Amino acid sequence: MPPALAYEDKGPGTSTRVPLVLVHGHPFDRSMWNPQLAEFAADRRVIAPDLRGYGASPFTPGSVPLSRHAQDIAELLDHLEVDAFVLAGLSMGGQIAMECYGRFGDRVRALVLADTFPAAETPEGGRARAAVAARLLTEGMAGYADEVLERMVAPYAHPEVKAHVHRMMTATSPEGAAAALRGRAERPDYRELLTRVRVPTLVVVGADDTYTPVSDAEAMHAALPDSRLRVIEGAAHLPNLERPKEFNQALAELLERLEG
Repeated sequence: MPPALAYEDKGPGTSTRVPLVLVHGHPFDRSMWNPQLAEFAADRRVIAPDLRGYGASPFTPGSVPLSRHAQDIAELLDHLEVDAFVLAGLSMGGQIAMECYGRFGDRVRALVLADTFPAAETPEGGRARAAVAARLLTEGMAGYADEVLERMVAPYAHPEVKAHVHRMMTATSPEGAAAALRGRAERPDYRELLTRVRVPTLVVVGADDTYTPVSDAEAMHAALPDSRLRVIEGAAHLPNLERPKEFNQALAELLERLEG
């Protein structure tokens, strides 16, 4: 049975290195990880799916909880015969990575939690997500993309980075984005889960991120038994695109620590 998700699967035909799985955030697609695909696929397998409702993957109307995204990823990796992997997620992708660890953490060899946070949604936050979902279905993605662009990336970000981020947002299916927003509003609290993570973890955040500020990253770093924190200067919510050299260096250090 073919996988439900569109995906990139890059790297050498054979490699002894642990595969790297990259989970994008909202409202983006797998091209968010282009700098990491280019950097790490030279010597290891790198897999980057489009989440359900994003990019070239089909959408499910209504509500898509994080558990559904995690199940999709597990099914994709089963299809690709990937048993063990390093799992990296940014923003919503980081919350999906936490959900994945809770469900099949025995397959995860290391974690990257980038510009994300583990707490359950507040009632106010749930109402806000529902309002945005309704707006996207009514108005489409363009106005929303214009409004949030300079929070997703810093106002001083390179114009090509801004253009890429804006293209991803405006290309996203409003139905897919709305369903993911509704599902994300129902997410569980992952803070206790973090205290039980038994693999090396990189917590990384842009210094100027206002969605998930440095304080959120510091709290996750404190809760995780074996983690390192990297704050990337000159970046907001998407440091992997805004400062790819620094992000890739932090990720490479985690991989080196894992594999020796």
